[in-house]
Amino acid sequence: MTTQYHSSELSPLEIKREENPSASPLLDLESATWVKRNPISCTKCGRSTRGCSHVQRNTRPWSKRALFFRTVQRPFWGLVVILGLVYLFPDDLKSGFGAMILPDGPLSFLSHRPTHDVIPIACHSRQEYWGRVPLHVTLAAGCTGIESNVWLSENELLVGYTPETLVRGQNLRTLYLDPLLRMLRENNTRSLNLPSDGNIDEDDAVGVFPNDPSQTLVLLINFNSDGERLWSRLIEHLEPLREGGYLTFFNGSSVIQRPITVVASGKAPFHRVLKQTFRRDIFFDAPIDSLPSRSVNNSTDELSYSPYNSYYASADFHKTIGTVKPIGFSQGQLCKLRHQIRAAHEHGLKVRYWNTPSWPRGLANHVRHVLVREGVDVINGVELKTSG
Repeated sequence: MTTQYHSSELSPLEIKREENPSASPLLDLESATWVKRNPISCTKCGRSTRGCSHVQRNTRPWSKRALFFRTVQRPFWGLVVILGLVYLFPDDLKSGFGAMILPDGPLSFLSHRPTHDVIPIACHSRQEYWGRVPLHVTLAAGCTGIESNVWLSENELLVGYTPETLVRGQNLRTLYLDPLLRMLRENNTRSLNLPSDGNIDEDDAVGVFPNDPSQTLVLLINFNSDGERLWSRLIEHLEPLREGGYLTFFNGSSVIQRPITVVASGKAPFHRVLKQTFRRDIFFDAPIDSLPSRSVNNSTDELSYSPYNSYYASADFHKTIGTVKPIGFSQGQLCKLRHQIRAAHEHGLKVRYWNTPSWPRGLANHVRHVLVREGVDVINGVELKTSG
């Protein structure tokens, strides 16, 4: 009768020894041969230490094969994994580690201004709310457009993607308006060594990019709650920038470009934009998929979207154009894209698509290339880091 053993009590080699004691020398030779060929194995059962269930494992850690595995093979595969992650997600890793190491953005050894050597590019950035002043990270990348998702909570304009991510103190004023005001005041302060007439003409005001002083920075305020109440609070928050003469405005006949252009989006009420008759300094983000062609609607009525009341013409790319297949845009998608771009430009607005593909990388690059080729004015900031 064959003796039954519990798998956790004896190893297979020990079971063979118990069942056939006369074959013990052969089993010892078999065990020695196994261990010699498999140095990273348990000498009690002959199995790999990763598959061995024995608590006390008798291995040969200093054998040549074991040393090779620890010093060469393991680091090699670890390096392969790391390089694979860097290749697949270079920008995510860069931004994540950069935010942990330098929460306020990259340091500058030549100037205390975060944009002193930055060349602005036509891109719109959805803000990453990391660090004490996340605005500096976006400006250092050269974005000429920044988006802020705003929620009204107890008369405070909190900033965040969802209600669950809102934090007290992380508001529109501390993250955007106050840092922008400080930067503009620094950029427009005359040196003590230069003569001054006591006043600086508003037309000579320098923007946030010293390399391109006339470049305006678009601050897109995405209304995520009650538009009427939020609008009133936004008017109050913009007063310091308004008093400093830093806001782009419509004076009734033409648009006067200033260092900051404020654009309202989301649940923002369009009729409140139109009610600004004296000095309109908040513009609208028009829906590009609702713009009629000038050949269809020749009306120049104030109620229609125009550069006097709107700045962007935007839309959700996925909902408006649809899913782009790996082989590229279909003919119907290209026709629709060109029609929307033409209609927006006829209204004097800048075209912007959001929610564009970001993966796979080849498809994302193809979509960006086509958008720029067809005349899209601003590239969505989520893909900006890989579009340089």
